Amino acid sequence: MTTTRAAPRWAPPFVVECKPPFLIARLSSPHRTLGWSLLHPGFSIVRDVVWAEVRNRDVGPGVDPALLLRTKLIEAGFPDALGLMTSRDITRRRLSEACVEDAHAACLTTVGLSNAERVGSRRRAEAAAGTINTLVRVSRPLADGALVEAISIAAEARTAAMIESRLPGSTPAMTGTGTDCIVVAAPCEGEPVACAGLHTAIGEAIGAAVYRATREGAEEWDAENAQAPDRRSVG
Repeated sequence: MTTTRAAPRWAPPFVVECKPPFLIARLSSPHRTLGWSLLHPGFSIVRDVVWAEVRNRDVGPGVDPALLLRTKLIEAGFPDALGLMTSRDITRRRLSEACVEDAHAACLTTVGLSNAERVGSRRRAEAAAGTINTLVRVSRPLADGALVEAISIAAEARTAAMIESRLPGSTPAMTGTGTDCIVVAAPCEGEPVACAGLHTAIGEAIGAAVYRATREGAEEWDAENAQAPDRRSVG
């Protein structure tokens, strides 16, 4: 008799609430994070990750974006949240999940490409340029080195999605935007996993989730902006 093993069941990685101009990801418990967000950059411990949608008129010359974001989140009742900021329509968010062996990864992202860049070159950023803001939540606690590996894989997956979703004739292919942000969140409780590279289940799950969410978001943005020269309308 053949026994079929049921796929593991995972608790929801986070609860998503879209309350324009805010997109909120509420983690099930305090999570350890690593990223370069405006609020809580580097290593931190947070419960909520919040996107704030802004317009050019909000972020002008002389405006401190971190102070602006902190003020907005305090006024909205999220004083301790990890904050992200974009001009992309937050209702266009993308969520993707991937399970590999005993690992689960979920990616929530907003993909705006009006500030698209190719690595190794630099253009002048718009005041509130569209950006790719990515939250990756993994099911296992990660050691410091594994969190760094996870960030690397998420960036690699984002770049692959950007290149492979480009519009015909858009040469050279953009590899990201000048204001991208990636944040990886892992549970605090439990024995930390030492490695999260491409040869691990966690690394594979991260790559799959980020690639799929980013590519779907990039293709949606392209469809909305197919007539815009140089793929740089607001978003």
